[in-house]
Amino acid sequence: MFSNSIFGALRAALRSGVSSAALDRAVGFQGNGGAFSPWALGRIAGLTALCGCAVHVGSACAQEASAATANPAGLAEVVVTAQRRAENLQIVPISVTVLTGQSVANSGFQSLTDLQYLVPGVQFDPTNGAAFQIRGVGSTSFDFSNEKSVNVVVDDVVMDGQRENGLEGLEDIQRVDVLMGPQGTLFGKNSTSGAISVTTADPSLGKFEGNASVSYGERNDRNVNLVLNAPITSQIAARVTAFEQGQDGVGEYTTLHKKLGSFAEEGYRLKLLYEPNDKLQIVFANDYAHHWDDTIRTPVAGASATVTAEELALGVTPGPQNANDADSSMGQIVTESFGDTLHVKYKIGGDTLTSISAYRATIYRNNTPADLLPANEYAYIPFNDGALKTSKVSEELRWASPTGQFLEYLGGLFYNKLIADQTQLQWATLGAPLVSSTGVPLTQLYALTGAIGASGNEAYFQARNTSAAMFGQLKFNLTDKFNIAFGARYSYDDNTQAISYPTVASAPITGTVDTFVATSAQPAYPRGGVSATNFSYRISPQYRIDNNIMVYASYSTGYKPPGVAFVSNKYDPYRAETVDALEVGEKSELFDHRLRINFDVFQEKFTNFQATTLTTIPGAIVQQLVIGNAGGLTSEGAEATFAVRPTNELTFNGSVTYTDAWFTKYIYNATTSYTGSSLTNAPRWAASVSADYEHTIGSVVKLRANISDSYRSSVWTVVGEPSYSYVPGYNLVNGRISLSPTNSNLQVGIYARNLLNTYFSTGWQQYGALGLLHYTTLDAYRTVGVFVKYGF
Repeated sequence: MFSNSIFGALRAALRSGVSSAALDRAVGFQGNGGAFSPWALGRIAGLTALCGCAVHVGSACAQEASAATANPAGLAEVVVTAQRRAENLQIVPISVTVLTGQSVANSGFQSLTDLQYLVPGVQFDPTNGAAFQIRGVGSTSFDFSNEKSVNVVVDDVVMDGQRENGLEGLEDIQRVDVLMGPQGTLFGKNSTSGAISVTTADPSLGKFEGNASVSYGERNDRNVNLVLNAPITSQIAARVTAFEQGQDGVGEYTTLHKKLGSFAEEGYRLKLLYEPNDKLQIVFANDYAHHWDDTIRTPVAGASATVTAEELALGVTPGPQNANDADSSMGQIVTESFGDTLHVKYKIGGDTLTSISAYRATIYRNNTPADLLPANEYAYIPFNDGALKTSKVSEELRWASPTGQFLEYLGGLFYNKLIADQTQLQWATLGAPLVSSTGVPLTQLYALTGAIGASGNEAYFQARNTSAAMFGQLKFNLTDKFNIAFGARYSYDDNTQAISYPTVASAPITGTVDTFVATSAQPAYPRGGVSATNFSYRISPQYRIDNNIMVYASYSTGYKPPGVAFVSNKYDPYRAETVDALEVGEKSELFDHRLRINFDVFQEKFTNFQATTLTTIPGAIVQQLVIGNAGGLTSEGAEATFAVRPTNELTFNGSVTYTDAWFTKYIYNATTSYTGSSLTNAPRWAASVSADYEHTIGSVVKLRANISDSYRSSVWTVVGEPSYSYVPGYNLVNGRISLSPTNSNLQVGIYARNLLNTYFSTGWQQYGALGLLHYTTLDAYRTVGVFVKYGF
């Protein structure tokens, strides 16, 4: 349960006043590098209320009242769908960070994973299954039955396919809503640490319009996209978005003379709108995306002296900024994702019935050898190939009342079935070259994906994840200033997984007829399943101090279903993960709606957090690394966002988060405990600020400029190993500037990502005899280019 110090400290904070010294005392801010004392969160909660009172006074002095909402020079209204309705951000009692389509375009970033640089509190971990984290918490497993802690929802459809980020390209985005904390009652699948909701632009009736843009920069950085909206009849319209983007890597395969770290993406989205009357709206969407990259782990340190000497001779210098590799085989990952969605909205009286039907599929192919040197000189895992196919169907029904009445209600049903099938072969020499010094080919390999007593040399995984739920929310508008909402969700999940060991002919892959030695025992059970039910809920009162200031509190619970671990030939059922979260905040707009300040404090307590553990598996010879239950963790901190428009030409936006996330119970094995360790990829401090400027020069040319700065404090990427996986804090500065004739839709400009050329690494791994390896990213290098955009 939550500490009473939060509410006890509130009184102390209110008594302390608002001088700078008193503010430090009230917040519990210390001089040791900006750390918070253990009871700081309670003080901050008090200051939330204090700020609300102070803001109220400022609002009264400014005499804003309702007439100010019509001020054309004020900040634009921000619309979100955090509660499954289109609502003004300032009346929603949830911590939400919103990125408009224009702000995404101004950033210059190209992929959904780049949200980690735009939204403080969001991180993306490229290792251990590749997943988002919010408030420091996220999934940490390759296992196929493990659900995501942060769900990506695109146009109301949960993108839950394994190894799928949810969206390639950021073209024609209307907005991105990042919802912090458990989203268990209204958002598709139950999410324990947050949801990222992406809304793409719908077709418009009666309008023929569109835009095309081209950008080109260093290292063949390119982005070409086209958006076209076309009326077909007075009741039907179509919208097509197509894109192609990519960039050459900074690193090099020194023996192959090819770039390392490159990527290329292309795809399209088609939407058809049918709106025969003001009661019925139907939107059909079809999309396809193709991704390719050759980003693999590169050497840092720890390999044998012989291997290191050979790397140096081949042009590779291991180190914390090394991006090169001397492997004789190029690693690459190819992903194809596609699907269809049907949205139907029908008004029944004042209520709205919504249906979202979806089919999605993903094909993921990985070919990622790990040798460091030409395999004929030294090999470790020269053959590492896999193919994953996922498909899902989902259906969501929602019935919602209009807003503004005494009782607002929303209820619905949700069904989701995800099927995943993966084949994976890992054939290793564990140090021996593929060809001896006398030219004799090696014909015996270790089948890391084989099992002792089984004849196969490949692992075949089958996962079936089924979710069904009922959900709803009641909101009582008790007065014109006070309301309280009650949300609930009842979930049923059934997860099954099986493993088998087919035999793959080696000659087409290795060039020789090989024999194989299995390295681990078969699991005690080749097939397993778990099912569970859960009741999650949310209680959220809010009070409007005046038309422009609101304070709120939210207590919510969340849940991730249990599963069965089979990756690496292991069997281990693990329990459901649950979370209890408390959030207190305020939202306000001041000075004739030119200043917006939103602030909250939070505390989340997780039970049976799903993480990697060292476990004794039935039938295994030794202990194995599997997904399991770490026990517990806590994440707490504060978040603030602001927007200010000091003049009609200049707007600032910013946000800052402080997050302290640590394991309260994590027994890794019989001799190692990570209890008390901080979470990986979880910076304590994160902030971003941007400025947008528009000015007409001599009524002839319009100047547009944007600059942004994103900061992340230091993290480490391997739990309990800050010594070798430490990533120092860093800033990323991006900028764009363009000119447009005032009577034209043509825009020409230059852009820069990571303008200060700040280097950082994204992940570290100890990889057996290969030593310490890491991932690099193109975002860690400056990219400057030009762009042209034309609207019609």
